[in-house]
Parts: sequence; C-alpha cells; structure tokens
Amino acid sequence: MRRFVPALLAFFGTACIAAAIAIPLWLVPDLKVVPLDLDITSDATTVSADGEAGDRFPAVIFDRCSVSEDRARTLEAHLTQQRRSVIVEPSDSRQATVQSAQTVRIDRLRDAEGQEIVPPFAAAGETRTCEDGLLTATIDRVSVNRKTSVPNGAVSSLQLEAVPEGGNVNDVSVPIDNRNGFQYKFGFDVQKRDYAYYDLNTRQDCAAKFQGEETIDGVKTYHFACEVPETDLSTLPNPQGEAPLGTMLTMPAKWWGITGRGIKPEDPITMHRYASATRHVYVEPVTGTIVDGREDQHQYFKSPDQSESAPAPVRDFRMDALKGTFKWTDETVQNQADKAGHYLNLLKVGGFWTPLILGIVGAILLIIAALLFYRGRRDDDAVTEGADVPPAAPGERSAFEPRTTRLTKDVPPAGSNANPWERPTEQIPKVQGEPPADDSATRSFRKPPTE
Repeated sequence: MRRFVPALLAFFGTACIAAAIAIPLWLVPDLKVVPLDLDITSDATTVSADGEAGDRFPAVIFDRCSVSEDRARTLEAHLTQQRRSVIVEPSDSRQATVQSAQTVRIDRLRDAEGQEIVPPFAAAGETRTCEDGLLTATIDRVSVNRKTSVPNGAVSSLQLEAVPEGGNVNDVSVPIDNRNGFQYKFGFDVQKRDYAYYDLNTRQDCAAKFQGEETIDGVKTYHFACEVPETDLSTLPNPQGEAPLGTMLTMPAKWWGITGRGIKPEDPITMHRYASATRHVYVEPVTGTIVDGREDQHQYFKSPDQSESAPAPVRDFRMDALKGTFKWTDETVQNQADKAGHYLNLLKVGGFWTPLILGIVGAILLIIAALLFYRGRRDDDAVTEGADVPPAAPGERSAFEPRTTRLTKDVPPAGSNANPWERPTEQIPKVQGEPPADDSATRSFRKPPTE
C-alpha cells in the first residue's frame, strides 16, 4: 500500500500534465471553426447621416406608384433591414453552408401631401402592389470553410424570387461565381490589415480597410470600412438572364423632369439604376464575430450614356431610388456582443485556464508522490539497518546473531590436542534419576567422525 498510493498519484499527475499540453494543441483548434449551430439575427434601421437615431424619416425612396403618374417622385421614409442567417445542408466537419434571408421594408413614409403613412404588407402568395411596404427580399446561400470562414465555392447563389408551388429553388436563383470575401463572419485571429468583404447588393468583393479599435458593449473590436464602387445594377442578371425588374426604366423626358436644348418633353429617355455604398463592420478579432455594422447605401437612376454626345441635362441627371444609412439596432449589437463574449470565454477556458489548472494539479500530485516515495524508502532503510532490534538476554543467542559465532565459541586455540568436534561432558547436564549412560555410547559420541 505504501508503494501503491505514490504510484497512483504519479500516474494521475502525469496524466494531468499531459492533458494540459494536449488541450491547447488539439481541443482549441477544434473550437476555432464556424459553429454548425450558427444563428444570427440582425436588425438595422435607417438613421440620420451622423448615425443618430430619432429622425422619423431619415431615408429617401423612389415612389413606385409614380410610374403611372405624370412625374417621377421620391418619398421620405423610415426603413428596416432584417436578416436571419442559419446553417443548412450541405454542412460537415470541413464546410458550413450559410443561408441568409434578408428583407428591406418600409416602416412609415411621408406621402406627397405630407401625411405619415404606414404601408400595408401583402400576405405570402398575394399580389404585391406599388404601395406594398416590402421593398426587397432575397435569400443568399454560401458555403464557407469552417476554419477560415472563406467561401469555398461549393454553394454560392442568390434567390431573387419566391419558389412557385412545385418549383425548384435553382429556377429562381442566380449563381455567384466571384465571391471570395467575408460576409456574415470574419475568420479567427483577425489582424489589423485589409480584408476582402462581399457586398451582396452589387455582387462583388470590396477591400475592407482597417480603421482602428473600438470598444462596444465591453467587447474590443476592430473597425473596418469598405467602399463599394458604383455598379450598374441592370448588368446583374436575374434567373432568366435579364436585367432585374426596376433596374432599367424608359420614360418621357418630362416624366424625369429633364429639360434643355434639343430635348423634347416626349422624348423617351432610358435610365439605369446604379448603386454604391460604404460599409462599416466592427469585428471581435479573436473569434471574428461581427459585433456591429453600418451601411451607407445610395441607389439612384442615371443615364448609362455618359459620352460627350449625350445632352448634358441627360448626362448629369440623378434621381435617388434609395438613400439611407442602416445601423444595427442596440438589441442586435448586444446579442452579438454576448455571442462574442461566449466564444471568447470558451477559448480562454480551453486555451488558458483549463491547461493552467491541470498543470498545477499535475505538478502538485507529482510532488506529493515523490515525497511519499522518498519517505517509504527511508523507512525501509531504517528497518534493514536494525536500528530498533532489542539486545539479547545474558546467556541467550540473539535472533540476529550468526550461528557461526556459537559454533566457534568453544573451539580450542591452535596447537591444542583437544578434538574440536568433542563436546565437553560437563556441558551436558545430568537429569536427576536418569540411569548412567552406557560407556559405549559415550565413547561413540566422543569419537570424531571418520574420513
């Protein structure tokens, strides 16, 4: 038992130290992957240009109903952008497929008479009118590498229309082949450098440049800004390979409000819808979680013909189709900050605290085992040396006295004629009443053994 306990302690101590070394090398890398239970819901509302909320009509939108009227018109409005991102198939240990449904809807607007209106929303399957509150609705699907969060090309499509009953989702989706940038999550261990970021509205990557550090709800973040270049949205085909609805519009010059030399009121003028944006993302650098976001979006109609041959009034014409700054709501930011903190705690527990505690416990167990081994060995040495053996009584042979001492005690000195094998008769006590021993037996006893 004295040897078993130290051996057991040494075994567990060694196991703890081995685990302290293995956990950062094996467990932590398994934590640094896109989780398969990823579920991100983000709401962003339009705010004033300086980023402050409170303005009831901070955005400008094109009045779709004005197409049937005699003059183009824009309206002031308050908009909300909603996005829900979840993991769908195909997803496994190497890749995760993100499905993100996004809508932009009108919360309220100020009509041509200056009255505040809350627009209606058609139910699913019903025909939507120009007064409907839904501006856009898309479903994005993209597969990413779980370790790097970079698109791997396995799945990359954008659904622009609802799937008809009995239809196929591929029939209402367009493939996206040039997607390389981050979108819903950055990779792990983000650095202070430029990254590719994907803009879904213009279907292109842009360079997200590092702007600085900011603390949001107690979480340290890196701020990146991405300038999305002007893009003609009519060049981005729909599932039928045509310009999407509302990206090309041909109307009389008077409808556009264009006048000038050589321009007749009834001259048809075609305008394309263009888009540009500035995107801001605030990323927790260890986990790559996007904690906050802001988008300065600007979509407008302008002539695709910018040559000198085009009339200047046509060439210089601009009319807003959508202009607003979308900022994540406080609730969304808080939820994302909590998620980032949760992932950080998991990495700290697995990468620092657990190995530290296991290492300390292992070292303590090994020290205790060494002390017990040393103490047991010292006790064994003390017993072997006979330090506590009591002395023998007078006339008695000690239990630890060699038998040779007793045998050689009465051996006569060298040169003596005495037979060393003869035992003196006086040493044999006589028993009272015992008959005298036969002399022959005595002589036989005294006779030394023959060779």
